[in-house]
Amino acid sequence: MSNQLIHNIVKRHLNPADKYIYGFANLTGLLPSKFDGYSFGISIARKLDDNIIDGIIDAPTPEYLHHYEEINHLTLVLAESIASDLYGEGIGAIAIKPTILTDNNELDEKYPTLRYDISHKMVATRAGLGWIGKTDLFISKYFGARIRLISILLNTEVESKGNPINKSRCGSCSICVEICPVRAATGQLWDIYTDRDVFFNAIKCKDKCTEFGRTHLKVDRKICGICVAACPIGRKN
Repeated sequence: MSNQLIHNIVKRHLNPADKYIYGFANLTGLLPSKFDGYSFGISIARKLDDNIIDGIIDAPTPEYLHHYEEINHLTLVLAESIASDLYGEGIGAIAIKPTILTDNNELDEKYPTLRYDISHKMVATRAGLGWIGKTDLFISKYFGARIRLISILLNTEVESKGNPINKSRCGSCSICVEICPVRAATGQLWDIYTDRDVFFNAIKCKDKCTEFGRTHLKVDRKICGICVAACPIGRKN
């Protein structure tokens, strides 16, 4: 199966094209055994609306919550449509839900694991689309943190045009660390050998997101976005 066919299938779904970036990843040895046979993946990043993100100052806005949920639904439909078209060409493909929609216990009240079977960020770093920031955001080279990720697993080898990114490119920038209302990050740089819990306290983050949803927006949602808006990479101004 040619790489070009897979590229063409992906690209015809990315509309408008300037809102997306994508790449292919070799995931050999990186996935749970239930995905045996699916050793390659597609990572797609959908850009968020700059005007909505710029409106986040010290708390999430209703507009951001609506946009966040809208883009999560859009990217899920996108991934499922691409996977269906790939399957129609004889390629095994599995669309992985956006993390906020998974059935894992990560979003339960007591946060027993804060882990998923498949990390969209991992797939994206293996595809060379970007790296992990100090507050555990995925930082894309073109759109910064202002994105949502989706992944599709493949049972067919596909050649990546981008080199995997193995360490942070945030350097000495600590804007996200300093602006976080619960100081969830230590400021340490990410690399593929460093566990997330070493540099970022995900439970602190989730607890604050829960508080923002319930007390600020009056909804049972976990939402923040302060560090997304603060990251200078990808900002128009």
